[in-house]
Amino acid sequence: MPDQRSEPGTEKIADFGIYSRLDDRPRLAAAEIVALVVSAIWLVMIGGFLAFADTSGDGAGMPGKIMVLVAIVVPVALIWVAALTARTARTMRSETRRLQAALEAMRHAYITQAQAGVVRNSVESKLDEIAASAKLAESAIVTFTSRRDAGATQPSADRKAALAAPRADGAAEEQPALALGTPAETLSEPISVSDFIKAVNFPDNASDKEGFRALRRALDDRSVARLIHASQDTLTLLSQDGIYMDDLKPDRARPELWRRFAQGERGRTIAGLGGVRDRSSLALTAGRMRKDAIFRDTAHHFLRQFDKTFAEFEKNATDSEIADLAETRTARAFMLLGRVTGIFD
Repeated sequence: MPDQRSEPGTEKIADFGIYSRLDDRPRLAAAEIVALVVSAIWLVMIGGFLAFADTSGDGAGMPGKIMVLVAIVVPVALIWVAALTARTARTMRSETRRLQAALEAMRHAYITQAQAGVVRNSVESKLDEIAASAKLAESAIVTFTSRRDAGATQPSADRKAALAAPRADGAAEEQPALALGTPAETLSEPISVSDFIKAVNFPDNASDKEGFRALRRALDDRSVARLIHASQDTLTLLSQDGIYMDDLKPDRARPELWRRFAQGERGRTIAGLGGVRDRSSLALTAGRMRKDAIFRDTAHHFLRQFDKTFAEFEKNATDSEIADLAETRTARAFMLLGRVTGIFD
């Protein structure tokens, strides 16, 4: 390694963190050099004067010698006072520059910390809001099984079933029935079209009693509950990227297109169902589909459940009821994911 020791008289920088400071080593500046030269010239002149002057007169006594000494010393003293004053002024200017640099560094650090604090507070507030919403949703889900459904005791003569297929068929596809008698769920009344539409749209807020009542009714139906859970998982994952169904304004599709989709038609002939045009939401969702395997599996599971459930819903629903379903949050999520996965291509 090269020798980093400074030669005598050279300037060495010592870093003190906030700013750099010079080592306090004795060194001659321009003012001191000028003072030395002037003092030497003055002393030479005084020496020459005394060498050639006549000192045998009356003024050669003690008072005269004192006056001569004063005349020699006072100018030299004044010269060095001026030199020291210049040195002090130079030191003060240097310290002032260092203090200004230190203050500027502290000001910059303070501004940076303040800006970081603002961003951190904003992020923390958003996280608190999300946590509060999640806690509210959890408490609402708990009430589904603890509260009585007053609407279930009302007359059901005018309550048209939302799904055409019996729920027992859907359950038998996944699990064989055991010979334990008639399941209780087959004796309950099927969910109505209006409750089904409210349930897949989810409650608007904590005071939406009708929405929570419909959601409880939907969760009692196993075939509808699978769609509700798949939709809830999908909407939760989309919200992590800032994608909310209320912000989407998809183009409305004719009920005929929805019926053709329910009957198994795919491709460009039903491209009108993919009415979501928000480029930001489409790009974020497509990127999440490519990078996040959990999101991709959740989205495909949701699309399968929506396809299966809507095929049964279409058989009993009128055109106006299909149009109402297309305005729900679940249907908008289907439009968004359908465009991203290429269902309408």
